[in-house]
Amino acid sequence: MIKEWYSELSYTPTNKDMLILNKDYKIKVDDKIICIQSGFCYDGASVPYYTRYIVPPFRPKYQPAIVVHDYYCDLGEYRKADKLFEYMLLKIENSFKTKIMIMCVKLYHKLKYNSPVTR
Repeated sequence: MIKEWYSELSYTPTNKDMLILNKDYKIKVDDKIICIQSGFCYDGASVPYYTRYIVPPFRPKYQPAIVVHDYYCDLGEYRKADKLFEYMLLKIENSFKTKIMIMCVKLYHKLKYNSPVTR
């Protein structure tokens, strides 16, 4: 799993409810350095509008886990995306809210992509 974060996450909001990386974001995963390149666009936490007061989609605290999750989802690696999201999010904050976020992401992948719910 992730050993450590290697670089500071730097992003800018766009005018279309998206975030764009200002510089490469590097992390170490399974003894390999993964680089999410500058210019990568992602949508923050994909949460329904009526739940955004509980989980704001662009809360900076959660963005490292979210950008890595979205990156691996773009590669079609949903299981890896979910495992890394869970690991990173619980390192950032181990709370009821983050556990609900993790459960919702896994359930969404199960329903939308018929991907097994990962543990």
